[in-house]
Amino acid sequence: MTMTPLPVLSLLETRVLGVLYEKQHTVPDTYPLSLNALVAGCNQKTSRHPVLEASEAEVLAALDSLRHASLIVESSGGRVTRYGHNIDRVLRLPAQAIALLVTLMLRGPQTLGELRINSERLHKFADTSALEGFLEDLAERPEGALAMELPRQPGARENRWAHLLSGPPDIEAAMAPVSHGDRGDVGLGEIAALKARIVSLETQVATLQRQVSTLYGELGIVAAGDEQDSGSRT
Repeated sequence: MTMTPLPVLSLLETRVLGVLYEKQHTVPDTYPLSLNALVAGCNQKTSRHPVLEASEAEVLAALDSLRHASLIVESSGGRVTRYGHNIDRVLRLPAQAIALLVTLMLRGPQTLGELRINSERLHKFADTSALEGFLEDLAERPEGALAMELPRQPGARENRWAHLLSGPPDIEAAMAPVSHGDRGDVGLGEIAALKARIVSLETQVATLQRQVSTLYGELGIVAAGDEQDSGSRT
């Protein structure tokens, strides 16, 4: 079966699709989204690059364009019209690839490490090598590439990847150093997420240690460390 070529999407159209997919997986109780919720998701100040200030009229125009490409579905139950995406059926890609594509659509070009962290709520990748395999599949897609690896920025240690739903990226702009003002919220968010994960893991380890210690006491088992301490004191 031959696929109909995808149209070149605008930045707002990719943002609308990305928000619908993201909210479906992160706040499923609110999905499909009302127009108000969709506009708010498109204009979020965090986890978005670039930050937009789209109006309801602009989002409605983007929805209309996406509907013609069969990328949007509407449901009219209840008092308001709600919108959902059809990206998985249209693109016929595995969930892992769509998660990466959506993360690029919402946050712009990213390195493998950034993609692994930022896509975690959509799909948890075991390591960056697994993630890289799906990116390469997107880049070599027979029906047309949907992602590409960008040339390395001056002074950078890793290459970044970008989606191609809006056509080839502006390589010159992509090569320009990213200022902290432009992406500071993303970097700080990643650091905060890593710190929170470390604290969570440390808490889990401490809890497990207490539980094991209690269990040893109930069973009358002396831990190896306690045996050494006891031997050194005699």
